Amino acid sequence: MCSATLHPTLSIRIRFGATGMIGPGKAELLDRIAATGSIAAAAREMGMSYKRAWTLIETLNGMFDRPLVESTRGGTGKGGAVLTDLGQAVLAEYRAVEKAARDHAVQHLVRLHGWLREPEGKMRPED
Repeated sequence: MCSATLHPTLSIRIRFGATGMIGPGKAELLDRIAATGSIAAAAREMGMSYKRAWTLIETLNGMFDRPLVESTRGGTGKGGAVLTDLGQAVLAEYRAVEKAARDHAVQHLVRLHGWLREPEGKMRPED
């Protein structure tokens, strides 16, 4: 078994044909909007431009039959953003898909990890 200290991780991207996609970045943006109540604050926390965050939100809102995020304009302390009920439901379903994939992939990830080459200069225990 490989003794590398990094363990494999799993990222899920769900593609809806030509309609669009949701993956780790969009899900994190939704999480941060829910936590901060602000698209700008969520973008700052992610090291993302406000324009990029807005583009992602517009994409998400356009993918579904109702918006996932609603925002109000305003200056400092007056504006804000919230996940709609559908936004909360979509995020919860995405997180459930991630969890199900992780739960069912563990043995496969362990096996794949075991086949990794050791970093330069490290010896395998059986060597």
